[in-house]
Amino acid sequence: MVGVTLRHGVGRWFAKSRKLGSMTHFPPDSVPDAAPGRMPERQDVGILFDVLVIGAGPTGLSCAIEAQRVGLRVVLVDKGCVCNSLFHYPSHMTFFTTSELLEIGDIPFPSPNAKPTRNEALEYYRHVAAHYKLDVRQYQRVEQVTGADGDFSIRIADRFGRENVLKARKLVIATGYYDLPNYMKVPGEELSKVHHYYDDPHPYFGTDVLVIGGKNSAAIAALELWRHGARVTLVHREAEIHRHVKYWIKPDIENRIKNGEIKAYMNSSVVEITPDTAVLETPGGKIVVANDFIFAMTGYRPDFEFLESMGVRFEGKDKLPVCDPDTLESNVSGIYLAGVIVAGSRTNEIFIENGRFHGKQIAQALVAK
Repeated sequence: MVGVTLRHGVGRWFAKSRKLGSMTHFPPDSVPDAAPGRMPERQDVGILFDVLVIGAGPTGLSCAIEAQRVGLRVVLVDKGCVCNSLFHYPSHMTFFTTSELLEIGDIPFPSPNAKPTRNEALEYYRHVAAHYKLDVRQYQRVEQVTGADGDFSIRIADRFGRENVLKARKLVIATGYYDLPNYMKVPGEELSKVHHYYDDPHPYFGTDVLVIGGKNSAAIAALELWRHGARVTLVHREAEIHRHVKYWIKPDIENRIKNGEIKAYMNSSVVEITPDTAVLETPGGKIVVANDFIFAMTGYRPDFEFLESMGVRFEGKDKLPVCDPDTLESNVSGIYLAGVIVAGSRTNEIFIENGRFHGKQIAQALVAK
């Protein structure tokens, strides 16, 4: 982490955060009794939780915090780690926003940078979870939800297939959208050289890399790979880089393409992948491009099937879930939606910055009931 160190415990982190005069001091009583990685011991037999939150990302954590604040007993379940999607962002990623806009639970996010890094955010959310002593069940996949409002049964399984059942009166679904890539559905996409997530450029030094896409993720991956010694080719189905690419990234990638430093095929798509090549459909016909690795940055989508399995209905081509805009309760009584899934397939409308407020909306609705 840049500028904020935890090597000697959260007390040192707290002391250092006080020196960052740009924001309020981290609350003194927020230093947890136990190390951040240790969660409360669990005694589930016979427990009926007031609220079970599926998804332990920033929005899910916020929902749990706000429900806990109004006196409800809360448990979170996530198939990965805390902030699992954020953990899978590029390792050197810098947010497009300021740290204040990522804060949850009224806990300041101190950062020495104008825009915080992925690692800073992970450290921040770990400490928020520890401060509130949230009961987070990590690496537990939800297999099935049964029951009804006031008495839901949630069947979960750990990494080894061992199952357990949790009971809750209300459910909050905050599963995000980053776990399910938009697959191209072309022959060879299942090959091990094809990746739908970009992490770090180092392993691709001196190799031929094909990047598919024309939005932020593709542009960032192409630039980082090129700057770290990869020979990069970009393929995009549109005529130009998407207009919503961040203002400091768009001219960078366009200039690299203009200068011939990154080869680009626009108005083109991948139609087949082999161990050593990719076949592109271009305006001039089919061509074969040699490559060692492929990053298919074709976007992601919410898990609509999981929501449908619980009875949540959708409307329109954007698959907007039926949801009360004031309470965020879905058409299924007792099931609330939070974060990006509220916007269906329009995943560019809700981010941490605005999804973090859904927790208060839901908590207020639960208290009113």
